[in-house]
Amino acid sequence: MKPGFFDKLVDRLDHLDKGSLQSYFLRLAKEKGLMETIFQALEEGIIVLDPEAQISYANRAAERFLGFRLETAQGVPIRRYLKEIHWDLVLELDEYEWSQLARREIEITYPQHRFMEFYVVPLKAVDEAEEGAVVIFRDVTRERESTAESIESERLQALSLLAAGVAHEIGNPLNSINIHLQLLDREIGYLSDALVRDELKELVEVSRKEVSRLDAIIRQFLKALRPSMPERRPNDLSALIDEILEVMRHEIRDRRMLVETEYPDPVPPVPVDETQVKQVFFNVIKNALQAMDDGGILKIWVQGSDRFVSAVFEDNGPGIDPEKLGAIYEPYHTTKAEGTGLGMMIVQRIMRDHGGEIEINSEPGRGTRLTLRFPREDARLYLLNAPGREVAHG
Repeated sequence: MKPGFFDKLVDRLDHLDKGSLQSYFLRLAKEKGLMETIFQALEEGIIVLDPEAQISYANRAAERFLGFRLETAQGVPIRRYLKEIHWDLVLELDEYEWSQLARREIEITYPQHRFMEFYVVPLKAVDEAEEGAVVIFRDVTRERESTAESIESERLQALSLLAAGVAHEIGNPLNSINIHLQLLDREIGYLSDALVRDELKELVEVSRKEVSRLDAIIRQFLKALRPSMPERRPNDLSALIDEILEVMRHEIRDRRMLVETEYPDPVPPVPVDETQVKQVFFNVIKNALQAMDDGGILKIWVQGSDRFVSAVFEDNGPGIDPEKLGAIYEPYHTTKAEGTGLGMMIVQRIMRDHGGEIEINSEPGRGTRLTLRFPREDARLYLLNAPGREVAHG
């Protein structure tokens, strides 16, 4: 609304005839409608509070952010949606409380998980005669994700430089140690005392296993930090899973594990790098086996949708505490004595390079279900029928 229009209207009310008055009110309604349209078009959420900190107006963005409808939220205290804020002090222009809210971020879990930055502007700060306040919200979820990805990228770059140095400094001595252990094992074979010979051979074998384990950790570390770009070709996920189960059949048998598989017929092919996806399946199955006690059950099935083909792995192990779920992709995070803490980091990187998704559902004491979603090659574009129109068949 143009400055002074309302003041001029009030001054002239006593001098206007019926026709002029109608014209002015039509103009007033039109300009109010324009302002309403502008507020509704904003991506920022706007809430206007009355002197009792109750909602008197909210645009659609604010409704979407906080999960309410204006028609039911009008007159409702704002503290129902934004708690832990002393709204009475804010409206009284309390210097400390207002400074706390000059720019503040909050995490909202309903109706959708978001991070919001919001400002509170008491109307008294603009005009002492006015009461109430305006609350302005801005969704900063993408900004936070972008910042997190940037930090992760810098962290991985630093780790890559470290890994190159580690591989060079440790790799050569490991090879030398392994060669000398082989020579030592050969010399021990010439000993005449069978008891001493067997004891020394056992010690050498333990040493060789530890050297091999350390070498495997280094190779996994390098693979996690510097994965090659996938060479995608159409593959049957069920066939890749079966190949890994065949490779691991001795470990599965030794642990007395029961593995149940269920695949649709046929399994829709997906464009993946066969070697990398086999590594993903190996790491996931290895984690599941290590999480369960001997005699556990691992169920594996493949399912398709319009957009994805998913491989699902469900074990009956101890599950994962909710507060620990977010840390499973961090390097060296492991709860297993024999684990390196790099397996899920590798899974995440390969799935990300394939444009895939990972979903984990876990409940302590009731096991874990991990779903790997791979995009279908034939699901790149969908043409939807226009509403209200039928497709002609001929």
